[in-house]
Amino acid sequence: MRPAYLALGKDELARRAERALAMLSKCRVCPRDCDAARDREELGLCNVGRYARVSSYFAHFGEEDCLRGWNGSGTIFFSFCNLRCQFCQNWETSQEGIGDVVTPARLAEMMLELQAQGCHNINFVTPEHVVPQILEALPIAIERGLRLPIVYNTSAYDSLDSLALMDGIVDIYMPDFKYWEPRPSAKILKAKDYPEVARRIIREMHRQVGDLVVGDDGLARRGLLVRHLVMPEGLDDTAQIMRWLHELSPATYVNVMDQYHPDGAVLRDPDRFKHLARPTTRDEHRRALALARDAGLHRIDERSPHPKLRSRLRVLW
Repeated sequence: MRPAYLALGKDELARRAERALAMLSKCRVCPRDCDAARDREELGLCNVGRYARVSSYFAHFGEEDCLRGWNGSGTIFFSFCNLRCQFCQNWETSQEGIGDVVTPARLAEMMLELQAQGCHNINFVTPEHVVPQILEALPIAIERGLRLPIVYNTSAYDSLDSLALMDGIVDIYMPDFKYWEPRPSAKILKAKDYPEVARRIIREMHRQVGDLVVGDDGLARRGLLVRHLVMPEGLDDTAQIMRWLHELSPATYVNVMDQYHPDGAVLRDPDRFKHLARPTTRDEHRRALALARDAGLHRIDERSPHPKLRSRLRVLW
């Protein structure tokens, strides 16, 4: 399957980039609506000005099996974030902004380097605040031979305007639906409207790309893949999210993740976040998986690769 962006053409890609860059003059790239003049290096909540910052890029073998395959997912980790998750396990990158400012040409080079390494896709991690910069770099990479599918790996705090610009460009949307209720979202993510925004944008993502399509080789080709990190004492949110995802589509592909552990502000001030000051238990994860099944979801990622992918991994690893 050809990447979606190849069907748009050079002129349309250029128009998308132009419209996206215009959004930086009074920034409405994400739901924060900061109105910062990022094109003139005025910083809003995301702390990113005219050019994106990248903390790292490499072939990632820790992603879902249908993304990592046997050569890895070509991840590009963007610095800073438009959320303030108090438990963030990449605090230095998301809040302190460790990384380097990159020009559009350099960002395009990163994509091409990952393709040359044999990665199966280009995986933009935390792209919510740098959609214009991605769209500016993408035509350069395509002109120089980029032919990999695009994965949009997001916290699910995106704007519909940004997603409209990515329509027909992104092959695989991978949002993380964190909380269902506004109260924990306000305290833990510093975004009371997070649940409303997440529902709105995940619905739009599904409209654009549909349910996840996996090829005969076990690799994801196109569609929606939702992640949900199981939080300590957070199963009520989990139950609501799973029921909503089933209403969206019973065939929604969901990864119910168990790797929560205290980090970031939670680790530094455990008394303030007492219910988050411990890892998720095995029983909580087991119950979360049961909630997903009880909701009627039947495509739940439990590290059970496609048979053809499994046989290839067995040979290589």
